[in-house]
Amino acid sequence: MLQWILILLLIAGVASLLGFRGVAGASAGIAKILIFIVLVIMIIALFTGVLIVA
Repeated sequence: MLQWILILLLIAGVASLLGFRGVAGASAGIAKILIFIVLVIMIIALFTGVLIVA
């Protein structure tokens, strides 16, 4: 999932440099949602002691 976040942030950066505001905003928004999901999963795994291997 971290790979998807990096790809979306890269797409957002390139799109914003080229002037595609809609694409940049959409990909940055999706990346923000994925970052939140990853943080929640990491916090839950920390408190429960579950090791998540991907």
